Amino acid sequence: MKTRTLFLLSILVIASIAPTATAQEKAKLQTYSDSISYAMAASYATQFQNVLGDSTATYLNPDMYYRGLVETLAGESQIDSEAQKALQLKFQSTMQRIKQSTLETVGLENKKVGEDFLKANAKKEGVTTTASGLQYKVLKEGTGAIPTASNKVKVHYEGRLIDGTVFDSSYERGEPAVFGVTQVIKGWTEVLQLMKEGAKYQVYIPSELAYGTQARGEFIRANETLVFDVELISIQ
Repeated sequence: MKTRTLFLLSILVIASIAPTATAQEKAKLQTYSDSISYAMAASYATQFQNVLGDSTATYLNPDMYYRGLVETLAGESQIDSEAQKALQLKFQSTMQRIKQSTLETVGLENKKVGEDFLKANAKKEGVTTTASGLQYKVLKEGTGAIPTASNKVKVHYEGRLIDGTVFDSSYERGEPAVFGVTQVIKGWTEVLQLMKEGAKYQVYIPSELAYGTQARGEFIRANETLVFDVELISIQ
């Protein structure tokens, strides 16, 4: 409901002012109304681009978009409500198809990049590769007990993409995390049962031992290989 309200508001604001510049001129944002109208239009344009990518120009005609707003508000729409619904449903289906295709392409690319990274990483000094394909490097060996699948553990960690982008860090939050050994991704479950209390490992997790084809949050896309620094503080 909130999204629909904002959408209708954007239509009213954008359509309330006629464009005063040619397509070649930069818009002049002189008032609050100018700025909010421009921001709303930019937001929707970004949404189109995120889904349609290079196909945006094929499906979106900015001039017709504007005319549709103005003429409909003036009671002069050239397309009745039933035709509008049919076109919107068709367009939504098209966007979903394009989005799915894009995700699949990105996933395949990430899979290949991750495999190449792990292949090269396996040759580096100090890196151990397990039967599952998990890789780890001991940064600091521990002296305590080794957790089992039934244990809970307290850990500090930092998670990164292979390009170095940090997507999660208990260090930044200033507080260790506590969870069950089997309540995390497969790569974590495996490596935790190799570590002794007090140990710190750098862990390289293939996508199939992480989130697989599922995207997570702002940074983790399909088939991402992940890198973690994991410090096992204690077994709870």
